[in-house]
Amino acid sequence: MDLFSSMRVSASGLDAQTKRMNTISSNIANAETTRGVDGGPYKRKDPIVEAQTDRESFGEILQNQLDENVQGVQVVDIQEDPRPPRMVYNPNHPDANAEGYVAMPNVNPVEEMANMISAQRSYEANVTALGAAKGMAQKALEIGR
Repeated sequence: MDLFSSMRVSASGLDAQTKRMNTISSNIANAETTRGVDGGPYKRKDPIVEAQTDRESFGEILQNQLDENVQGVQVVDIQEDPRPPRMVYNPNHPDANAEGYVAMPNVNPVEEMANMISAQRSYEANVTALGAAKGMAQKALEIGR
């Protein structure tokens, strides 16, 4: 794998983790939203991440067999969590049903914070890998002096 491939893989990880953190932030911000666009409570969202082959051009595919298994990541979709909403007893709430229960979003703030820490650590790991590749490229350029 060459330096540019490693940088592209790290960049794809940075992009995926940024989208993941944005989705988690949206979940946390809407943890108490009882009336969304569709009329019901906010539904927690999860990004779907898939591996993608790191190929820029047809020439790269033919040039280097070592890069055959190099893969980055890509967010391909953001899906709603199928879990049902939490039912909370609050008869004074404007969205309460006849029994006095309010359908609250299926967002668990503790779970979201754990996911945010995981996404942050993954982002930091990709920044470190990108920095290491950059350092190697700079050292390679210094050899030619």
